[in-house]
Amino acid sequence: MVRDNGTMRARVYRYIHQVTSPTRRKVTWFDLIEIGLVAFGFLLYFIVRGAVVDRTGEALANSRAIIEVQKAAGLLFEPALNAWTMDAPWRIDFFNWVYFWLDFPLIVSVGLFLFFRSRFHYTLLRDALLISGGLALIMYVSYPVAPPRYLPEWGFVDTLEEFANLSYQAQSMAPFVNPYAAVPSLHVGWSVLLAFVVFMATTNPLARAAVLAVLGSQVVAVMATANHYFFDTLVGTLVCVTALMLAMWLQSAGYPRIREFFGRRASELEARQAIVFAEALTAQPASIEEAERETVGA
Repeated sequence: MVRDNGTMRARVYRYIHQVTSPTRRKVTWFDLIEIGLVAFGFLLYFIVRGAVVDRTGEALANSRAIIEVQKAAGLLFEPALNAWTMDAPWRIDFFNWVYFWLDFPLIVSVGLFLFFRSRFHYTLLRDALLISGGLALIMYVSYPVAPPRYLPEWGFVDTLEEFANLSYQAQSMAPFVNPYAAVPSLHVGWSVLLAFVVFMATTNPLARAAVLAVLGSQVVAVMATANHYFFDTLVGTLVCVTALMLAMWLQSAGYPRIREFFGRRASELEARQAIVFAEALTAQPASIEEAERETVGA
């Protein structure tokens, strides 16, 4: 029984060592489980994010404080940008589309593409997204901020709610939505991550130009739709750059150490099993001779 247990552990360790290689492309059962865990991680993020919704007064006060800070710095251009967007129906439709569809749907699509084409870049993007999501949750809980659309006294209009069926609330997603999670803006932060990883993964000028266009459009869209302040975009970028640095450390040091551990343990167990097997083969002839003597004596 001990021998079988050791063999099984060696196989598990060797399997983990092989499937965590950053250069592999083959899809295994481990990958299917991993995709499920990542999906669960993002689902958990949205559930927790949507749970912090009972601090309206504090969120509105923080939102007005951000306005005062940006106003003092001469950077309060969100009301004018939102009004400029409202002047043209095509701008409303465009920025609504950018805000909704060029966020999570685009990231999932690029992530799946990288999963099959470049596991290293997929893992880097996955880790940076999950880490930044975790950091953002801490900020949502500790510093709730209402988005500009909750301050009608400044003339803000929620373009998603008023002119499209793309509003998260309109899609009955209330359990997953925190209306006071304006800081940080992960719409912008995740666009930064996407652009960085795509630049690492390819030298194709069209692909690089596309992610830069997405980033630039998203920076404008989050303010044009009255969902974020400029301050939010800066904090979102800072959070995601921090997450990216941690994800890059995992790639360069964290994961190699984990692979080394499982590879070493697999080799040790395999060597131990080889010794046990060799000893069993050596002892087998002696056992046969003893059995023959007992048969003759009988």
